Amino acid sequence: MTLLILFGCGGVSAVTQSLQLCYTAFVQGINLTKLTAAGVVNEAQFIYFNGNVCKMIPNLTAEDEAHWTDCMQGEREDFKFLLSIINEDDNFNNTKGAHAVQWTYSCDLKDDNTTGGNLQYVFDGKDFMSLNLTSATWITSTFIKTKWDGNGKKAKYWKDFLERECINWLKKVMKCSREILERNVHPEALVFQKHWFSPEVVCHATGFFPKAVTISWTKDGKEVHEDVELRETLPNQDGSFQKRSIMNVSAEELQKHNYTCVIQHSSLEKELVLNVSERQILNGSGGGSDGWKFGVIVAVAVTLFVVAAVLMFFWKKRKSSGAEKPQEVQQNGTELHPLNVC
Repeated sequence: MTLLILFGCGGVSAVTQSLQLCYTAFVQGINLTKLTAAGVVNEAQFIYFNGNVCKMIPNLTAEDEAHWTDCMQGEREDFKFLLSIINEDDNFNNTKGAHAVQWTYSCDLKDDNTTGGNLQYVFDGKDFMSLNLTSATWITSTFIKTKWDGNGKKAKYWKDFLERECINWLKKVMKCSREILERNVHPEALVFQKHWFSPEVVCHATGFFPKAVTISWTKDGKEVHEDVELRETLPNQDGSFQKRSIMNVSAEELQKHNYTCVIQHSSLEKELVLNVSERQILNGSGGGSDGWKFGVIVAVAVTLFVVAAVLMFFWKKRKSSGAEKPQEVQQNGTELHPLNVC
């Protein structure tokens, strides 16, 4: 895990920074099937490893990649040991089937040069072990604590690691990759509906960096807060982010008022404003107000067809006076309902 020291980059960042590494072990029963790892500095991914592919900022040399692979192999053995402990613990009575075990550690360097850190283990989304950095002790069941670190050496090692080495790594990564980690990439945005009569209008922004972004709605120039759902910001594979906001509004309201989606991001000189009237329809053709009119025309045409069919039905029924084909009605069992004509 001393990979970042190989960079040989000096310098100390004066602003608050954070580094986090997350290992994810995929388990079948108690057998480890796959191990992945991802490293993030200030929400920007700087390393990723999935067992076959290793990506890093900056590009790894063959020596660096071999070193990282060796480190991953060491963590793999630790995970296997931990899984054997979990299998013996009565609190984990459902180790059969597929599971995921995550190990995450992080360290922070604050403005006043003080440091902080965190380390925890998660089994199927539930915390089961973490490190108390102040006392250098494990917070977990007595059984796991005894089996995992009976003499407390691991806890002391990780306390020192998070307070010293991890901070050094944080400084080095920031110095080596500042241009990438502190880049500004503007979002690509789109307003759309899934289909003509959907009450949900979606404003989607993607490809932006850094992570912080604001998406809001306006109606005739005034902000809209009701019937709005703001989704979580999600990462893209290239290290950028995506986010969407969903507004529930009727077709009549969209026709009567001027709605816009407003996106604010540090990469933009001014806010990005998208007119809802120019939205795209994913399940259909065209868009905007013309698309809405087309939808109305289709609705009217369908209604006229239904009305015509109903009138035709009653006309035929009246012509037969209810007696020309009584056997046919009896064979069908029930009389055809006008709303089912189409």
